[in-house]
Amino acid sequence: MTDATVRAMAPHDWPQVESVYREGIAQGNATFESAPPSWDEFDRAKLHVGRLVAAGPAGAVLGWIAASPVSTREVYRGVVEHSVYVADSAQGRGVGRALLDAFMADAAAAGIWTVQASIFPENLASLALHERAGFRRVGHRERIAYMTYGPSRDTWRDTILIERRLG
Repeated sequence: MTDATVRAMAPHDWPQVESVYREGIAQGNATFESAPPSWDEFDRAKLHVGRLVAAGPAGAVLGWIAASPVSTREVYRGVVEHSVYVADSAQGRGVGRALLDAFMADAAAAGIWTVQASIFPENLASLALHERAGFRRVGHRERIAYMTYGPSRDTWRDTILIERRLG
C-alpha cells in the first residue's frame, strides 16, 4: 500500500509531472513519444476528468494519470485512452494502483464507459497493474508504429490493446 495522496493535477505540478514523464520516455517502453509535450499541449489534449497526481508525504509528485478522448465523434463520447506514469523511485509501492483506482472512480462518475490503453508487450509491470485492476486484453497490434528513439530505436513495435468497461 502506498503512503501517497491522490489529488487533482494542477498547473503548478507540471514540472514534476514532466520529470516523471521523461523517466518513462527514457526507459523506452512507455510511449512512442520521444519527449513530453509542453504544459499547454498537455492541457489541451487531456481531459480534466481523472487528471490526477499521486503526491508523497513531502508533496513530491510520485506519479500521474490522465486521459484523452479516443474520438471527437459523439458515439464515442464515453471512450477514453489513458496513460499512467510512476516515478522510478516510487515503483512497486502501490502508486500506480492508487492512481488507477481514483481515475476509474472519476471516469465512472463522469459517464465514461470504456477506458483503454495501448501498452508495449515488454512493459510487464504496466500489463500486470492493469490486469489486477480489471482490464482485459482485447488485441495485439503487430508492428503498429516505428520507434524513433531509445533502446528500440529504428524498430517496429507491437502494442497490446487493453480495456475496462465501467458500469
